[in-house]
Amino acid sequence: MTENEIATIVVDAAFHMHKQLGPGLFESVYEACLAHELSKRGLNVWQQVPIKVSYDELEFKEGFRADLIVEKKLIIEIKSLESIHPVHKKQLLTYLRFADIRLGLLINFGEALIKDGITRVVNRLEQ
Repeated sequence: MTENEIATIVVDAAFHMHKQLGPGLFESVYEACLAHELSKRGLNVWQQVPIKVSYDELEFKEGFRADLIVEKKLIIEIKSLESIHPVHKKQLLTYLRFADIRLGLLINFGEALIKDGITRVVNRLEQ
């Protein structure tokens, strides 16, 4: 399954969840529900995955935690905010680079319409 095929399933699952739950819950609730929904759809999902960061001779075994990694091909960063800022997209791109993953979805469940809360972030993804 390609990154884009996985992303299509994730977007559909997020739409389904947002329709039932609405905006305003904690990010941890959306994370658990989305992981459950994606697992129901037959995808392998890992939550709060530590990703190492290396700099010069330093190595941080847990430089950051990815909210969700799907099929080892897609990182999902979950937010529940009134609005997304450019720093959130940059953060996800950095996660993608260190994890050597090509595609990420920044999903803001705080939006009134979920379609306005989903942003694709690409790290050298081949079309």
